[in-house]
Amino acid sequence: MYAQAVEEWKSYSQFNGSPDSLENAAALERGFRSGGWPEALRQVIAVFESRRDHKGYASPFEIARLYADLGDKNKTFEWLDTAYREHDSLLIGLNTNPQFDALHSDPRYAELVSKIGLPKSQ
Repeated sequence: MYAQAVEEWKSYSQFNGSPDSLENAAALERGFRSGGWPEALRQVIAVFESRRDHKGYASPFEIARLYADLGDKNKTFEWLDTAYREHDSLLIGLNTNPQFDALHSDPRYAELVSKIGLPKSQ
């Protein structure tokens, strides 16, 4: 249902109307058309990282979430660590976000959960 997800993201961004949201949706669509879902995620990651480098803020937690969806554990943990250092409020949902389920067996996950002060995941 990736094509539907792209359309939903486009609809949301049009409704939202923020330039950042519109840029994210355009990157997602461009990537999806050129290389499917993995390329769509890479394009959005590139936009987020560029935004952080040049324009201002993009949530490191959201970047970690995208890397998790790609299956890149090392990049996911790099961005989760950045989220921790920057006190990203979205970290509160780390244990309940299914995109991070594959990380639960990694010792870095337990260490991060402990540092944040969240209950250990089951």
